[in-house]
Amino acid sequence: MPYVNIKITKEGATPEQKAQLIQGATQLLIDVLGKNPRTTVVVIDEVATDNWGIGGETVTSLRKRA
Repeated sequence: MPYVNIKITKEGATPEQKAQLIQGATQLLIDVLGKNPRTTVVVIDEVATDNWGIGGETVTSLRKRA
């Protein structure tokens, strides 16, 4: 049973966009590895930008400067 965990910053991905991510990840496993979509699990975790760091800084700080 494949398990895919997608982590994105919590910045307003729509339900439709999340559905596309789930469908796309599932389809990729079907196409590349021949996996059964009925046993493929995809989880999307949304992480606050204060809890996501790049280069020693939070994404919140980086976005404020940009």
